[in-house]
Amino acid sequence: MSTQKNASPVIIKRKKVVAGDGHHGGAWKVAYADFVTAMMAFFLLMWLLNATTEKQRKGIADYFNPSIPINRISGGGDAMFSGDSVFAKDTLANSGTGGLPPVANLEGDSVAISKARQEAAEEAAALGKVTDFLIGGGGESMVSQNALKHVVTRQTDEGLVIEIFDTETLPLFVDRQDAPYRELLDLVALVAEAAQLVRNEIAIEGHVATQPVVLAEDINWPLSADRADRVRRLLEKNGIAPARIARVTGHADKEPVAKAPRAARNNRIEIILLREAN
Repeated sequence: MSTQKNASPVIIKRKKVVAGDGHHGGAWKVAYADFVTAMMAFFLLMWLLNATTEKQRKGIADYFNPSIPINRISGGGDAMFSGDSVFAKDTLANSGTGGLPPVANLEGDSVAISKARQEAAEEAAALGKVTDFLIGGGGESMVSQNALKHVVTRQTDEGLVIEIFDTETLPLFVDRQDAPYRELLDLVALVAEAAQLVRNEIAIEGHVATQPVVLAEDINWPLSADRADRVRRLLEKNGIAPARIARVTGHADKEPVAKAPRAARNNRIEIILLREAN
């Protein structure tokens, strides 16, 4: 068969297929990372609000509060930002709101700061001796040694906290009363002897566990206050001058130290040797 001279040529078109949709950029990854970080911070904040007490939350808030004094008087001048320049020594000195202090004042402030630090260190050392006395004082008899299982101490910004608490097998007060058992009498006598090593004022705080049954009248507030006041009288009976007692308070069951609100560990008395700055 003869080839047709006028036939159209056959054209084969091949299309190149590329796998994937190509690069779309990484901006979404940055946005997603910011979102995850924000959610983590949010849930951390929620956890802190649920896991901390009112005092702890106040301490955290105070930590983030600015402690640098700020000038409350606005200059209102014609300088930059409509106020006085921080370098305008004469202007600030005349207005009484700033300026470079004299060298003598700087030296005086340095001496005062150094003296305050030294006094704070001496006070901390003195309170440390009280702690050592409490720990070492229990070695004289098995009764005292067993009683010291009810005691923990810690130094805080407020002072030395001596915490006396119940155990599951041995309470220190008669149930729902402020009548003390012998172990508490021995412990308060020991604490009174230790407190006479210093001259700090004393604060007494009572805490109780949540009652296991619903009562017609809430006894937690009066019970915690009565137990704290009973310890005050025992301290004075053992030689503590009444003038050293700064306060006696009851906190009911509002500040538990154990996760279980009914735990015996929440029944406690805190005797605080207050720092002189307080």
